Amino acid sequence: MRVCFRHSALFTTPRISLSSITSRPKLGSRSWNLQVSPAFILRPISLSRNAVAIEMDKVDTTARLAELRKLMSENKVDVYIVPSEDSHSSEYIAPCHARRAFISGFTGSAGCAVITHEKAALATDGRYFNQASHQLDENWLLLKQGLQDVPTWQDWSADQATGGKTVAVDPTLLTSGTAKKLSEKIKKLGGKDLAPVDENLVDKVWGDDRPAEPSEPVIIQDTKFSGKDVKTKLAELRKEFEKKKSLGFVVSLLDEIAWLFNLRGNDIPYNPVFFSYAIITATEATLYIDSSKLSAECQAHLTENEVTVKPYKDIFGDAAALGESAKTKVDEGGEKKKFLLSNRASWALKRALGGDEMVEDIRSPIGDSKSVKNETELEGMRQCHIRDGAALTEYFAWLEDQLIAKKAKLDEVEAADKLEELRAKQKDFVGLSFPTISSTGPNAAVIHYKPERGNCSVIDPNAVYLCDSGAQYRDGTTDTTRTLHFGQPTEAEIEAFTLVLKGHIALDRAVFPKGTTGFALDGLARQHLWAHGLDYRHGTGHGVGSYLNVHEGPIGIGTRSQYSEVSLSPGNVISNEPGYYEDGSFGIRCENIVMVKEVQTKHKFGEKPYLGFEHVTMTPYCRKLIDASLLTEEEKKWLNDYHTDVWNKTKGYFEGDEITTAWLKRETQPF
Repeated sequence: MRVCFRHSALFTTPRISLSSITSRPKLGSRSWNLQVSPAFILRPISLSRNAVAIEMDKVDTTARLAELRKLMSENKVDVYIVPSEDSHSSEYIAPCHARRAFISGFTGSAGCAVITHEKAALATDGRYFNQASHQLDENWLLLKQGLQDVPTWQDWSADQATGGKTVAVDPTLLTSGTAKKLSEKIKKLGGKDLAPVDENLVDKVWGDDRPAEPSEPVIIQDTKFSGKDVKTKLAELRKEFEKKKSLGFVVSLLDEIAWLFNLRGNDIPYNPVFFSYAIITATEATLYIDSSKLSAECQAHLTENEVTVKPYKDIFGDAAALGESAKTKVDEGGEKKKFLLSNRASWALKRALGGDEMVEDIRSPIGDSKSVKNETELEGMRQCHIRDGAALTEYFAWLEDQLIAKKAKLDEVEAADKLEELRAKQKDFVGLSFPTISSTGPNAAVIHYKPERGNCSVIDPNAVYLCDSGAQYRDGTTDTTRTLHFGQPTEAEIEAFTLVLKGHIALDRAVFPKGTTGFALDGLARQHLWAHGLDYRHGTGHGVGSYLNVHEGPIGIGTRSQYSEVSLSPGNVISNEPGYYEDGSFGIRCENIVMVKEVQTKHKFGEKPYLGFEHVTMTPYCRKLIDASLLTEEEKKWLNDYHTDVWNKTKGYFEGDEITTAWLKRETQPF
């Protein structure tokens, strides 16, 4: 799944009151129930082959920036930074925390806004160049990160601070590591030190129209799904920080807290998490959460596992008191004891604990443990992907029948609604894991495209159709992309699809020694595209949670530096999703979820275990888009074996459904 942009209450012009929101959606619901018009209108514009692309209107940010600059002057701030994340470094955020989107009009999930009294810049990566160029108005400079001679947002910010100017940020929205490096850049170029401003200035501009903080109920994730109880997880965590002779671990990442306490929530759309912090010491475990979210059953669950509950807002005061009381504590060697804190925790949280004197920044041991699924979670992934694959197959068969046999006119959202309806019939379905990317023709070339109800394209049966979608089930999280064509694809579309598929197969078939990272494997998926001078501007794989976030660290496959830091391990669940995108024409992506496993090899050089992948996604690839002459015999065998597996595992879901059975039988015939 490639992250896509969301529409919600904050992106409206004129601004709306909270009364416009008639209800919060359930987890995975596809849009907020708003009685307003969106800030950017998606309008169809004509292109070749009767295809349709989407044009995005810009938000006029002039008044918002003027108000923000007034506040900057009052606070003696020359440069103000507005990150994308919330106080928990979340990739996905609640509408009330989408400050960067509000102030800039750019709604992509990644980026950073930097505002001076004369300029405003928005930095984002290659996944969002297209979207940002359409959504930013004339007030903004687009910094295309990764391109030659384009400064990073950090460098641009520091450059604006020359001459003793002050750069400021809400310290809850920046990690301590990022803050430290940025401070060094600023001072090196002659600016003042990075200043924390505790009251968020964008929130003040937003005012009463800012959406309310969510307060959704929390549920228990039973051990029949989690495979491990809370006491065991806490004991394992304590062993980790005892090895480092630490005072304890302060947890700020929401999916880590949900996993650690076997709880799930609904405070962020599509992500079963809840706003909270936790402090774990050798003898105590404290969960900081709004207690109104906890039922009597949840309270009993926490009490049974010796977890104390305190108000969410108490975390910073308690952290400060804890850090102060621990200043004199040393280990048996006379070394000062410290608290462990994730390197993704906020600058504000580290400052509260006492800074470098009291804190050791580390890669979170909870994240590492969570990414290695136990046997219960792995089996849950297998089973939910079979059910999910059956829903996808039924959807694709239905869509073809509607478009070809019945000559129906369906737009992208109507089609996505049907897919959600079919998924909802499956056992243990909770909701979607991200907004469905249902895209026809040139819309499929927009990597993070999301159709908006009433302002999207009618699906063209004579164009490529790309569907990237996923669901949350109690026993796992799914994420699948299939690219189809219901008419006659062009030679260029067939060639591109087949090259992407070859890379997809190459990665799936990879065998590699223990200790190999996703950074090292990335080229396997790109090799056939590279040979033709082609590529794609997104990662090849991301970790996937178990009824948790569809994007899960610390593992991944791609060129990001962090993917070179953590090797793949048995039990990791990760996506395999190479693609190719031709702006204004078509887009292609093939995505399966795979699980890392140990494999048997003839030799074991260095006495190392060797690893490979087990794919769990169960729906066919489009035969019309495959040029079998470009496939090797090994690739054909892989494809035939995969389709046999899909047929055997999902055919039982379609008894009495002649349309789906016939479609599945046709698409899984051997090459």
